[in-house]
Amino acid sequence: MELCQWWRHIVVFLLHAWIPSCFAQTTPPVRLSPTPTPQTAEGPETLKFRLSGFPRKHNEGRIEVFYKGEWGTICDDDFSLANAHVLCRQLGFVSATGWTHSAKYGKGTGKIWLDNVQCSGSERSVSVCKSRGWGNSDCTHDEDAGVICKDERLPGYVDSNVIEVKDHENKVEEVRLRPVFTIATKRMPVTEGVVEVKNKDGWAQICDNGWTPKNSHVVCGMMGFPHEKKVNKNFYKLYSERQKNHFLVHSVACLGTEVHLAACPLEFNYDNATESCPGGMPAVVSCVPGPLYAQSTVMRKKLKMPSTIRLKGGAKYGEGRVEVLKGSEWGTICDDRWNLLSASVVCRELGFGSAKEALTGARMGQGLGPIHMNEVQCTGHERSLWNCRYKNITAEDCKHTEDASLRCNVPYMGFEKTVRETWYWDSSNVTEMVMSGVKCTGDEMSLSQCQHHRTVNCQKALARFSAGVICSETASDLVLNAPLVQQTTYIEDRPLHMLYCAAEEDCLSKSAAKANWPYGHRRLLRFSSQIHNIGRADFRPKAGRHSWVWHACHGHYHSMDIFTHYDLMSANGTKVAEGHKASFCLEDSDCDEGVSKRYECANFGEQGITVGCWDLYRHDIDCQWIDISDVKPGNYILQVVINPNYEVAESDFTNNAMKCNCKYDGHRIWVHNCHIGDAFSEEAEKKFEKYPGQLNNQIS
Repeated sequence: MELCQWWRHIVVFLLHAWIPSCFAQTTPPVRLSPTPTPQTAEGPETLKFRLSGFPRKHNEGRIEVFYKGEWGTICDDDFSLANAHVLCRQLGFVSATGWTHSAKYGKGTGKIWLDNVQCSGSERSVSVCKSRGWGNSDCTHDEDAGVICKDERLPGYVDSNVIEVKDHENKVEEVRLRPVFTIATKRMPVTEGVVEVKNKDGWAQICDNGWTPKNSHVVCGMMGFPHEKKVNKNFYKLYSERQKNHFLVHSVACLGTEVHLAACPLEFNYDNATESCPGGMPAVVSCVPGPLYAQSTVMRKKLKMPSTIRLKGGAKYGEGRVEVLKGSEWGTICDDRWNLLSASVVCRELGFGSAKEALTGARMGQGLGPIHMNEVQCTGHERSLWNCRYKNITAEDCKHTEDASLRCNVPYMGFEKTVRETWYWDSSNVTEMVMSGVKCTGDEMSLSQCQHHRTVNCQKALARFSAGVICSETASDLVLNAPLVQQTTYIEDRPLHMLYCAAEEDCLSKSAAKANWPYGHRRLLRFSSQIHNIGRADFRPKAGRHSWVWHACHGHYHSMDIFTHYDLMSANGTKVAEGHKASFCLEDSDCDEGVSKRYECANFGEQGITVGCWDLYRHDIDCQWIDISDVKPGNYILQVVINPNYEVAESDFTNNAMKCNCKYDGHRIWVHNCHIGDAFSEEAEKKFEKYPGQLNNQIS
């Protein structure tokens, strides 16, 4: 017995050495939607919110409130961004980016429920903001207010335009994992700790009596982790005995498929919260990180990323359009019946947590190629999306305008504390450069993970040579129409007297300079190039119009020196010929149904490619070729790369290259197997260089 007590004292002593004196929060809380109306004697008042009007996007519009059985609007008197923040959160968005006045989205009808609303921005409901009171207004519908919300949903909200909310005094708003041991507070991400919830009175614990792995599964999903594991509770038991705990919740009964703890059945404490966990202790959870966030190299190798599912088009890790690999070809998922349960299965399969949002309507851009799955129905317990029920797609079922996408909960890494993306300044307070030679692939989570000089080597050390960035939540995404290249490729022997303009633009190979002008000809490999913008922002040239170059031969301004590379390569990747299309004029040649053209080259017009439109360079225009006059017969690879120097931001650069197999016999050329660089599986791509046969016969 004395020996046991002696060991107990030793353990307590060690715990005191490990436990920090203060408990700084090292993982950001996961927020749930704020809750609106205050409790009344008759019970909580139910409010509904929606966005209305035209024209508008899904995250903007005239704000309408359903109160006492009737829809109405809010007057724009005294309206502010703080008001918009509160209303956007009640609509299920994380925040507001702007607001509108004077019925920008059209005039509403019925009641004007609120006027002279004045929120601070932190309120849980517009009903607790200062105003003239419900139904008391001197406005007309010409003054209806609107909001523009950030296109990101709060956890647990479905993508619905009508949001119904009730107030509850014990609603769980935020959840966090608080690490106890000193060593754990210094590691990112935090994978283990005491579960704490926040309500109107602050942070509190959950009693672990009856706590199950399903509860832990939900919490880990909220923190950005795919799985949970068992916890050594002995350490935490000793720790909790020496702490004063406040138990807000004494019972949790999750099914394991919920995306937020607040969606689980909870029983709250109403009496003495410090004495309401008899025989128990604060709930503790330990999570297993995905391969991207594993803290050891051994664990990262053990936890491999899935090879048959991926996310494309997102601005950051854990979000994007869902694509699946079927029959060695990547394709998308139709959004019919797409919901948080199915999205969470994908998120966890990819090594993230549960889903924050299940997005429909190609909200992360449209994919290309086949649509592999439709009406996906997961229970939430599946280990892989392929274990869920789904229907095979037919051509009539879906279009890429219905591509499904998602946003996942991801672990907090604290990278934002290591960099700060400052406003333009006079540089008088800058004393040194800390990085040089930075070269990123675009997949890194932090600038420190990019390739850079070990020792700073910057010849121009003045602060005016410091690197800067301009950030955007959306970007363009350009892809080439590969089948059109395959269909339009042919050989032309073009007389030199018709190539003076092309020679001026350096569109011919070097041997052309030694030709006997204007006699003879050049052999040209011609094809059409149709470049689509499937992203979420227009593609605009980097240079302003003041620096565009007028070209008399073509009769328009060129806005980009290098927009695409045309190359003919041997099977081992050696370049044997290249196109020298030096300048480009970007415009909308045509657009998807319902999308209007914005850009045209004529009359010094604005240049660019609108989302949902494409720029077509026909096979019969100048420089739309590769000069193959010096190429010998053989098997080759035709490659086209868009935006090769990354001069303009895109959400995805992996689909900027297109490749085709070619066979040239000295007179004719056969082109086949044209595809975007990331369209096939790795195994199929490895077989690409093996010539499988003549699939396309283009006459000379």
